[in-house]
Amino acid sequence: MPKFMDVHDIGGPITPEAVAEIHAKDLAHQDAHGVKFIKYWLDEDKGKIFCLSESPSAEAHVAVHVEANGEGALPSDIYEVGEYS
Repeated sequence: MPKFMDVHDIGGPITPEAVAEIHAKDLAHQDAHGVKFIKYWLDEDKGKIFCLSESPSAEAHVAVHVEANGEGALPSDIYEVGEYS
């Protein structure tokens, strides 16, 4: 299944606790869209969140965020990514 990485720009500092709460809501909605969120990363000071998922499409990935957390949860960017080492 394709993997997608998104970037959310919160516009200012955000706590790990706040992001964990947002992520928990995403996990509660992911199955309805065939999405599996794998991991997320956070730049606390700059307010940037990066989310990695396996998803049938970028649209399904974004739909989970919106359904779980509202229109304000739209990522500023989303990329289909491959895994290499």
